[in-house]
Amino acid sequence: MDEERLVRLVARGDRAAFEELYRRTSPWLAVRLRRRCADEQIVAEVMQETYLAVWRAAGAFAGTSAGGSAAGWLWTIAARRLVDAFRRRAHHAEPPVAAAVPGTAPAAEDEALAATVSGDVGDALRCLAPELRQVLQALVLDGLSVREAAVLLGLPEGTVKTRARRARIAMRKALT
Repeated sequence: MDEERLVRLVARGDRAAFEELYRRTSPWLAVRLRRRCADEQIVAEVMQETYLAVWRAAGAFAGTSAGGSAAGWLWTIAARRLVDAFRRRAHHAEPPVAAAVPGTAPAAEDEALAATVSGDVGDALRCLAPELRQVLQALVLDGLSVREAAVLLGLPEGTVKTRARRARIAMRKALT
């Protein structure tokens, strides 16, 4: 049974489907969140809030007929919850630092991106500077607003806009 079917069953209150969805998706979701936030407490809170939102709003999932996947839907919820957590914590302390460590193996999401975005677009995306690719990923692939991407990446909104513009120009140049 695929994740989309599990979400539809969760929408009908099926606890077993929810447990199976959690079992399948929580490992990669936690890894992806940890790549953006080194604070385990925030990651744990975001995971809990994400799956609570999934339980409550599974009926709102549009599914593959609307062009979205269950994994993409889950990530969108989690990314927005992470931004909310950063905002809450910003009032009380310094924002958490990103978990990126120089010299480590590529992130699972980068490998998945490389596998799904192939051809000329994939080549152009891989040739972008990491800071430009990171902004494009947040805005385009994760579907975040400029403000949300700025909070998530720990950058001023103007920097996010500038990097997005530079990334679009570089992509356009690489694809022509």
